[in-house]
Amino acid sequence: MATVVTYKYIKQNPDIMTYIRRADQALKSLGFTEHSFPHVEKVAEVAAMILTELGYDQRTAELARIAGIMHDIGNVINRTDHAQSGAVMAFRLLDKLSMPAEEICSIVSAIGNHDEATAQPLDPISAALIIADKTDVRRSRVRNDDLLTFDIHDRVNYAVEHADLAFSPDKSTLLLDLQIDTKLSSVLEYFEIFLERMLLCKRACTFFDVRFSMLVNGTSVL
Repeated sequence: MATVVTYKYIKQNPDIMTYIRRADQALKSLGFTEHSFPHVEKVAEVAAMILTELGYDQRTAELARIAGIMHDIGNVINRTDHAQSGAVMAFRLLDKLSMPAEEICSIVSAIGNHDEATAQPLDPISAALIIADKTDVRRSRVRNDDLLTFDIHDRVNYAVEHADLAFSPDKSTLLLDLQIDTKLSSVLEYFEIFLERMLLCKRACTFFDVRFSMLVNGTSVL
Protein backbone atom coordinates (compact mmCIF):
# COMPACT_ATOMS: atom_id res chain seq x y z
CA MET A 1 0.00 0.00 0.00
CA ALA A 2 1.30 3.47 -0.91
CA THR A 3 2.47 5.57 2.03
CA VAL A 4 2.44 9.34 2.46
CA VAL A 5 6.13 10.05 3.12
CA THR A 6 6.78 13.45 4.66
CA TYR A 7 9.86 15.65 4.88
CA LYS A 8 9.65 15.39 8.68
CA TYR A 9 9.76 11.60 8.45
CA ILE A 10 12.76 11.70 6.10
CA LYS A 11 14.63 13.91 8.58
CA GLN A 12 13.95 11.38 11.32
CA ASN A 13 15.00 8.37 9.24
CA PRO A 14 18.38 7.21 10.66
CA ASP A 15 19.48 5.45 7.46
CA ILE A 16 18.93 8.50 5.25
CA MET A 17 20.59 10.79 7.79
CA THR A 18 23.60 8.43 7.85
CA TYR A 19 23.93 8.58 4.06
CA ILE A 20 23.83 12.40 4.13
CA ARG A 21 26.44 12.54 6.89
CA ARG A 22 28.77 10.01 5.27
CA ALA A 23 28.43 11.66 1.84
CA ASP A 24 29.61 14.93 3.36
CA GLN A 25 32.49 13.18 5.12
CA ALA A 26 33.62 11.83 1.76
CA LEU A 27 33.57 15.32 0.24
CA LYS A 28 35.37 16.77 3.25
CA SER A 29 38.22 14.30 2.74
CA LEU A 30 38.46 15.50 -0.89
CA GLY A 31 38.62 19.16 0.16
CA PHE A 32 35.14 20.20 -0.99
CA THR A 33 32.99 22.80 0.71
CA GLU A 34 30.27 21.77 3.16
CA HIS A 35 27.53 19.52 1.73
CA SER A 36 26.05 18.38 5.04
CA PHE A 37 22.81 19.25 6.82
CA PRO A 38 23.11 23.07 6.59
CA HIS A 39 23.40 22.78 2.81
CA VAL A 40 20.80 20.10 2.08
CA GLU A 41 18.25 21.57 4.52
CA LYS A 42 18.65 25.01 2.96
CA VAL A 43 18.26 23.55 -0.53
CA ALA A 44 15.12 21.73 0.64
CA GLU A 45 13.53 24.88 2.04
CA VAL A 46 14.49 27.14 -0.89
CA ALA A 47 13.18 24.63 -3.45
CA ALA A 48 9.88 24.45 -1.55
CA MET A 49 9.77 28.25 -1.28
CA ILE A 50 10.15 28.64 -5.04
CA LEU A 51 7.25 26.30 -5.77
CA THR A 52 5.04 27.75 -3.05
CA GLU A 53 5.64 31.31 -4.26
CA LEU A 54 4.72 30.22 -7.79
CA GLY A 55 1.43 28.71 -6.64
CA TYR A 56 2.20 24.99 -6.69
CA ASP A 57 0.31 22.79 -4.23
CA GLN A 58 1.67 21.80 -0.82
CA ARG A 59 2.45 18.21 -1.79
CA THR A 60 4.59 19.30 -4.74
CA ALA A 61 6.49 21.63 -2.42
CA GLU A 62 6.88 18.75 0.08
CA LEU A 63 8.33 16.50 -2.63
CA ALA A 64 10.79 19.27 -3.49
CA ARG A 65 11.85 19.36 0.17
CA ILE A 66 12.44 15.60 0.13
CA ALA A 67 14.43 15.83 -3.10
CA GLY A 68 16.41 18.71 -1.63
CA ILE A 69 17.49 16.96 1.54
CA MET A 70 18.40 13.76 -0.33
CA HIS A 71 19.99 15.28 -3.44
CA ASP A 72 23.66 14.79 -2.49
CA ILE A 73 23.61 11.28 -0.98
CA GLY A 74 25.30 9.87 -4.09
CA ASN A 75 28.56 11.47 -2.94
CA VAL A 76 28.91 8.58 -0.51
CA ILE A 77 29.70 6.44 -3.59
CA ASN A 78 31.75 8.93 -5.61
CA ARG A 79 31.70 12.61 -6.50
CA THR A 80 31.70 11.66 -10.18
CA ASP A 81 28.14 10.98 -11.39
CA HIS A 82 26.84 11.51 -7.84
CA ALA A 83 23.52 12.80 -9.17
CA GLN A 84 22.78 9.55 -10.95
CA SER A 85 24.01 7.27 -8.16
CA GLY A 86 22.11 9.39 -5.65
CA ALA A 87 18.92 9.00 -7.68
CA VAL A 88 19.30 5.22 -7.65
CA MET A 89 19.94 5.25 -3.90
CA ALA A 90 16.90 7.48 -3.34
CA PHE A 91 14.73 5.13 -5.40
CA ARG A 92 15.64 2.17 -3.21
CA LEU A 93 15.17 4.09 0.04
CA LEU A 94 11.81 5.58 -0.94
CA ASP A 95 10.52 2.37 -2.52
CA LYS A 96 11.23 0.60 0.78
CA LEU A 97 8.97 3.18 2.43
CA SER A 98 6.15 2.27 -0.03
CA MET A 99 6.05 5.76 -1.47
CA PRO A 100 3.83 6.03 -4.58
CA ALA A 101 5.74 5.42 -7.81
CA GLU A 102 4.58 8.74 -9.26
CA GLU A 103 6.15 10.63 -6.35
CA ILE A 104 9.34 8.57 -6.43
CA CYS A 105 9.68 9.38 -10.14
CA SER A 106 9.51 13.11 -9.40
CA ILE A 107 12.12 12.93 -6.65
CA VAL A 108 14.66 10.66 -8.38
CA SER A 109 14.31 12.62 -11.62
CA ALA A 110 15.11 15.85 -9.78
CA ILE A 111 18.08 14.30 -7.96
CA GLY A 112 19.41 12.71 -11.15
CA ASN A 113 19.25 16.04 -12.99
CA HIS A 114 20.67 18.48 -10.45
CA ASP A 115 24.40 18.35 -11.26
CA GLU A 116 25.56 20.94 -13.79
CA ALA A 117 27.37 18.38 -15.95
CA THR A 118 24.09 16.69 -16.92
CA ALA A 119 21.37 18.85 -15.35
CA GLN A 120 18.00 19.34 -17.01
CA PRO A 121 14.96 21.17 -15.60
CA LEU A 122 12.44 18.50 -16.58
CA ASP A 123 9.57 19.44 -14.28
CA PRO A 124 8.80 21.89 -11.45
CA ILE A 125 10.62 19.88 -8.78
CA SER A 126 13.80 19.40 -10.81
CA ALA A 127 13.83 23.07 -11.84
CA ALA A 128 13.35 24.25 -8.25
CA LEU A 129 16.05 21.89 -6.98
CA ILE A 130 18.57 23.14 -9.54
CA ILE A 131 17.99 26.77 -8.56
CA ALA A 132 18.07 26.08 -4.81
CA ASP A 133 21.27 24.04 -5.04
CA LYS A 134 23.24 26.30 -7.36
CA THR A 135 22.45 29.51 -5.47
CA ASP A 136 23.70 28.24 -2.09
CA VAL A 137 26.93 30.22 -1.95
CA ARG A 138 28.04 31.42 1.48
CA ARG A 139 31.01 31.87 3.77
CA SER A 140 29.91 29.19 6.24
CA ARG A 141 30.34 26.44 3.61
CA VAL A 142 34.12 26.89 3.67
CA ARG A 143 35.81 24.33 5.94
CA ASN A 144 39.38 25.52 5.53
CA ASP A 145 40.28 27.98 8.29
CA ASP A 146 43.66 28.98 6.81
CA LEU A 147 43.15 31.85 4.36
CA LEU A 148 46.69 31.42 3.02
CA THR A 149 45.84 27.97 1.65
CA PHE A 150 42.46 28.89 0.12
CA ASP A 151 41.84 27.67 -3.41
CA ILE A 152 39.52 29.58 -5.75
CA HIS A 153 36.40 27.76 -4.45
CA ASP A 154 37.31 28.62 -0.85
CA ARG A 155 38.01 32.25 -1.75
CA VAL A 156 34.80 32.76 -3.68
CA ASN A 157 32.54 31.14 -1.09
CA TYR A 158 34.30 32.88 1.80
CA ALA A 159 34.04 36.24 0.05
CA VAL A 160 30.23 36.03 -0.10
CA GLU A 161 29.12 38.06 2.90
CA HIS A 162 25.42 37.98 2.05
CA ALA A 163 23.25 36.04 -0.36
CA ASP A 164 19.50 36.43 -0.75
CA LEU A 165 17.16 34.77 -3.24
CA ALA A 166 13.71 36.28 -3.64
CA PHE A 167 10.95 36.89 -6.16
CA SER A 168 9.91 40.28 -7.40
CA PRO A 169 6.44 41.31 -6.15
CA ASP A 170 4.80 40.24 -9.42
CA LYS A 171 6.74 36.89 -9.47
CA SER A 172 8.15 37.69 -12.92
CA THR A 173 11.77 37.72 -11.73
CA LEU A 174 13.80 35.61 -9.32
CA LEU A 175 16.66 37.74 -7.99
CA LEU A 176 19.90 36.48 -6.46
CA ASP A 177 21.39 39.38 -4.49
CA LEU A 178 25.03 38.86 -3.50
CA GLN A 179 27.37 40.96 -1.43
CA ILE A 180 30.97 39.97 -2.18
CA ASP A 181 34.07 41.17 -0.34
CA THR A 182 36.22 42.03 -3.35
CA LYS A 183 39.33 42.20 -1.14
CA LEU A 184 39.04 38.42 -0.85
CA SER A 185 37.76 37.52 -4.30
CA SER A 186 36.92 39.45 -7.43
CA VAL A 187 33.53 39.33 -9.13
CA LEU A 188 35.34 37.85 -12.13
CA GLU A 189 36.57 34.96 -9.96
CA TYR A 190 33.00 34.30 -8.86
CA PHE A 191 31.90 33.87 -12.46
CA GLU A 192 35.02 31.88 -13.27
CA ILE A 193 33.62 28.99 -11.22
CA PHE A 194 29.90 29.80 -11.05
CA LEU A 195 28.99 31.06 -14.53
CA GLU A 196 27.81 27.63 -15.71
CA ARG A 197 25.71 27.25 -12.56
CA MET A 198 24.15 30.69 -12.92
CA LEU A 199 23.28 30.00 -16.56
CA LEU A 200 21.72 26.74 -15.42
CA CYS A 201 19.61 28.69 -12.91
CA LYS A 202 18.56 30.96 -15.76
CA ARG A 203 17.50 27.90 -17.78
CA ALA A 204 15.61 26.45 -14.82
CA CYS A 205 13.79 29.76 -14.31
CA THR A 206 12.80 29.70 -17.97
CA PHE A 207 10.90 26.49 -17.21
CA PHE A 208 8.66 28.62 -14.95
CA ASP A 209 8.52 31.53 -17.43
CA VAL A 210 10.42 33.55 -14.83
CA ARG A 211 13.47 35.75 -15.44
CA PHE A 212 16.62 34.96 -13.42
CA SER A 213 18.51 38.07 -12.38
CA MET A 214 21.63 38.76 -10.33
CA LEU A 215 22.86 41.71 -8.33
CA VAL A 216 26.47 41.70 -7.16
CA ASN A 217 27.35 44.50 -4.77
CA GLY A 218 24.33 46.41 -6.01
CA THR A 219 25.16 46.08 -9.70
CA SER A 220 23.08 44.05 -12.13
CA VAL A 221 25.27 41.42 -13.81
CA LEU A 222 22.81 38.93 -15.29
